[in-house]
Amino acid sequence: MIKAADIREWRTQDVLDPDGHGIGSLEAVYVDTRTDEPAMATVQIGLPTRHRLVFVPLDGAIVGPGYVKVAYAKALVKKCPAIGTDDVLPAEDEAAVFAHYGMAYQPGAGGERQLARR
Repeated sequence: MIKAADIREWRTQDVLDPDGHGIGSLEAVYVDTRTDEPAMATVQIGLPTRHRLVFVPLDGAIVGPGYVKVAYAKALVKKCPAIGTDDVLPAEDEAAVFAHYGMAYQPGAGGERQLARR
């Protein structure tokens, strides 16, 4: 299990797919609000003048020196719903991110968000 205390060190690390292809750089880690465990990360992708952030699940991620290797292919990650580099994912758009990866979305009992930025 990934320790939440370690995630602060991941910012700006390279994010790689299972084959070692570079996807982008890690911008932030989001935890599952039910467990407070790291669940997803945002990855900065795109051209230098047109960056955007995409989400990638952290299940099965491997952390190494200078990189975080995720369990999802580069092509799949790049097609994930994106937000601008200064934007926040609206709560109503969280379900689309989970659906993109074929994952179940489970908001809190009171409709709270499932993801919280760390």
